[in-house]
Amino acid sequence: MTFTQPAGTITEHETGAGAAIAQMIRQLVIDTANNAPRSRQRRIGPSEVGNPCSRALAYKASDWPEVPGADRDPWASIQGTAVHAWMAELFEKRDPKGERYLVEKRVTVRQGYTYDSTIAGSADLYDRATGTVYDWKITGVTSLRKYRSQGPGDQYRIQANLYGLGMENAGEKPERVAIVFLPRHHVLEPYVWVDDYRRDVAEQAIARLDAIRELVLKLDPEKNPERWAMFPTDPKARCVFCPWHKPGSTDLSQGCPGITKTS
Repeated sequence: MTFTQPAGTITEHETGAGAAIAQMIRQLVIDTANNAPRSRQRRIGPSEVGNPCSRALAYKASDWPEVPGADRDPWASIQGTAVHAWMAELFEKRDPKGERYLVEKRVTVRQGYTYDSTIAGSADLYDRATGTVYDWKITGVTSLRKYRSQGPGDQYRIQANLYGLGMENAGEKPERVAIVFLPRHHVLEPYVWVDDYRRDVAEQAIARLDAIRELVLKLDPEKNPERWAMFPTDPKARCVFCPWHKPGSTDLSQGCPGITKTS
């Protein structure tokens, strides 16, 4: 028997009951993801400290309202959460007593004087036998090629070393950090970037964040909205994922238009 594709175009298949169900599922996923604990976190975490965009960090440090109505697709993040959970289960089964592997270990990178100034998070994996801090990253084909040829950017490197500092604060002896890039496509060919644990990288990133916090207090952009412009954006920033990104915005108190073009 020969299979024959049913008549009709893709557009026709995306109408009617099927399209309504697809939209319902999509909206349910988005609503659930947007109300997940990580999405509602107001304190700056290790993954954000190294954000190259000072303006985004200033918005977050100020607990500034995000751009309303932005329909950001959370699917990549959901996949990442699922893979993290699977990897956690894998290592927990290999070491049920937690003698060698610390899985999703909650660490304090810096204990601040206030809740907002404290930096804490969960390290994906720590191997006591080798003193290695692991961080899982789920990535697409294009990004994976870039990481293979250029290595990870500063934000990922900073995050790895911040978790290293957190492990050190917890009484462990980290020696290396490893970022494991797992491909989002169907072929399992990961790339692993490894470096010595560098406490100075973590401390410099924390000092930068503190400087941004101090500048927010000094400039008080809440009362002086024009002063948001004094917090620079950065060409390396991924504006499309920023919750304060508002293309075309001329009022930075309402949202940021994105990377500032320089001549």
